[in-house]
Amino acid sequence: MILTHHWQHKFLILTLALFVAILLVVAESLSISYKEALIFYEEKNLLHYLTQISASVLGQNSIALRLPFIVLYTLSVLLMYQMTHNYFKNDNDRLISILIFMFLPGIIGASLLVNNSIVVIFCTTLYLYRYKITGEHNFYLLAIFLFIDNSFAILFLALFFYALQNRQNNLLIIALGLFGLSMYMYGFETSGKPRSHILDLFAIYASIFSPLVFLYFFYSMYRVGIKGKKSIFWYISVTALVFSFLLSFRQKIYIEDFAPFVVVTIPVMMKLFFHSLRVRLKEFRKKHYVLAYSAIVILALNVLVILFNKPLYLLLKEEENHFAYKYHFAQEIADILKNNRIEAITTNDVELNLRLKYYGIEEDKRHFISLTPLNLYDKRFDIVYLNKNILSIYYVNLDTQEK
Repeated sequence: MILTHHWQHKFLILTLALFVAILLVVAESLSISYKEALIFYEEKNLLHYLTQISASVLGQNSIALRLPFIVLYTLSVLLMYQMTHNYFKNDNDRLISILIFMFLPGIIGASLLVNNSIVVIFCTTLYLYRYKITGEHNFYLLAIFLFIDNSFAILFLALFFYALQNRQNNLLIIALGLFGLSMYMYGFETSGKPRSHILDLFAIYASIFSPLVFLYFFYSMYRVGIKGKKSIFWYISVTALVFSFLLSFRQKIYIEDFAPFVVVTIPVMMKLFFHSLRVRLKEFRKKHYVLAYSAIVILALNVLVILFNKPLYLLLKEEENHFAYKYHFAQEIADILKNNRIEAITTNDVELNLRLKYYGIEEDKRHFISLTPLNLYDKRFDIVYLNKNILSIYYVNLDTQEK
């Protein structure tokens, strides 16, 4: 059955609504990390104010912490859908493209964590949508972006190259000026010893896209660059890709500065794929179908692991080896303490102290807990998952010990 545009619209809205509901459930199971706690309590930036406002309305809980980013994810998907109107010849192609965008592991991760990535993705899609419907570049938006995040330097540089190629003098001057200001205000954060990190970067991009999707995406950008029409999408993505790889030859980079500008070009990849598929006779499309089905299966597995990863603890000897460990258990520890009428504690773990503070556990030197085994303790609380003891909390009442 070939879906009409009307049914595609309904299908997308229904799928998005169901997936947002899943994201809210997953968000409730994620604890605040130490880095997120620092943003919430100490840093003064956009992320700080977004989380503070949300928590002031909904209370200090895990959903409130992550809700602003789930909202931005939802808006980004809707903007991408509107932006690709008339971009594909076949309406089904448009729907599939948006679904791939929705379920990219990197975008899902960005929607659940307190970081700038989903903010940058939303801003970029908003800018591109505005450009599509008006045919004009909104310099006011670009000026606002300058003060949101340092990574918009990549967008400014991409627009500079785009303007240079298309002889748009006003955009060229504005983009170059904003890029210079961004470099002056922020620079570009790098760290690590002067050695190549290019293989690490490939692995990170593969995890953001899923491996097969990234390989085809990389090929698509190359193919369009050689033979295709270079749209503004292409310039943004390729600028981010090229500069991330160039910098990674010598130093470690912050992928959050580059990845948001790469993922917004998914429609370019999908358009090339469908064109390449349909120019071939049906009997010669087998390789394309094998590639597509394999990519979808691997992508689905990656999404499931990202969303429902706690069973991995059953396979690990050390819980710290779990890739999401720093986003787990603080909320559970706080609930256990409250259920045992312990409202304030101290630990030898500064990071855990700040994380527990978000869930209402204040600091009190009369009550001590440790996540490492103690020879003497008053109580032990266990966090059990599927009959496996994942974590133990050792509690000591120091008032009693002193007596």
